[in-house]
Amino acid sequence: MKKLVFIILSFMTVLFARELSIGEAMPKVNIPIQDVNGETFTLKKLMDKNGLLVIFSCNTCPWVIRWQDRYNPIAELCSENNIGFVAVNSNARQHNGVDSYTAMQEHAQEYNYRFPYVMDKRAELAKAFGAKKTPHVYLFNKDNKLVYRGAIDDNSENAENVKTSYLVNAVNAVAIGEEIKVKRTKALGCSIKF
Repeated sequence: MKKLVFIILSFMTVLFARELSIGEAMPKVNIPIQDVNGETFTLKKLMDKNGLLVIFSCNTCPWVIRWQDRYNPIAELCSENNIGFVAVNSNARQHNGVDSYTAMQEHAQEYNYRFPYVMDKRAELAKAFGAKKTPHVYLFNKDNKLVYRGAIDDNSENAENVKTSYLVNAVNAVAIGEEIKVKRTKALGCSIKF
């Protein structure tokens, strides 16, 4: 009975976790997170001169797979503009299955990831950010303040049919120190498996 109560309380905590607001500082910047290549990072270490982009992702969510073709180009755009980039797998409930460390390595190799893909073992980062979906995007500026959160763009089905590239627009604005026009959009995707 105690275990059931704990599970229900844990679920309720996640369900009603407050998402970071625009202007808030990045939380949990010093938690060690391991990349699929075996290197250990922290968000602080991954932050570049102009900021950090954090994408909560995974291996199997159909929404992640649909947007997958945009990950490397966005990572490259971030690199060109001195913004760090990291994909975070917080599906703790599936870390012994489809989102295991080995499965993450295979996924990163299959999609030729050119950026760190890390495991958030107890979903600490996702809980601290208030992230609930995969993919769920958080862009921080050089002052470590959240400046954009939500979706990658307005068309998960086809990159060629995108009308508004929310994330690309936000990255470009951060790079030149301009105000971001659209700061929040609705994250679309599968729920994170806490």
